Amino acid sequence: MREYVVRHRVMFDETNVVGNVYFAHYLHWQGHCREAFLADHAPGVLHDVCAGELVMVTVSCSMEYFAEVFALDVIEIGMTLSGSRGNRVEMDYEFRREGRLVARGQQAVSCLRRTENGVLPIRVPDELSRALSSYGVKATT
Repeated sequence: MREYVVRHRVMFDETNVVGNVYFAHYLHWQGHCREAFLADHAPGVLHDVCAGELVMVTVSCSMEYFAEVFALDVIEIGMTLSGSRGNRVEMDYEFRREGRLVARGQQAVSCLRRTENGVLPIRVPDELSRALSSYGVKATT
């Protein structure tokens, strides 16, 4: 399966008193990877998010950790689209240092539209569905 990859150099402020990366940063980096994917492959969707018209809400996320990562390590975050149905997109993440798996995560987001009456679920936007299909996943209703 095709994978979207971003590289990240770990900074000292992302580590804890012990010197390794604080666990919550991995979830933060999932968001960075997802946003970079939108910027590269679905800029209209990103525009709608920034304009406040579209909301992409994380409804679940998880992480498994296999090795410690430290300040100034360079990690690759690989994202694959594992599923898409209705208003939900599911992504899998692998975090690698020098080609070795150090963590693995999952995230699901729901697409919502802002209205006068609050937010309402909507189908995955067509532009995002097209971007997903190039990664081997096609949105379904």
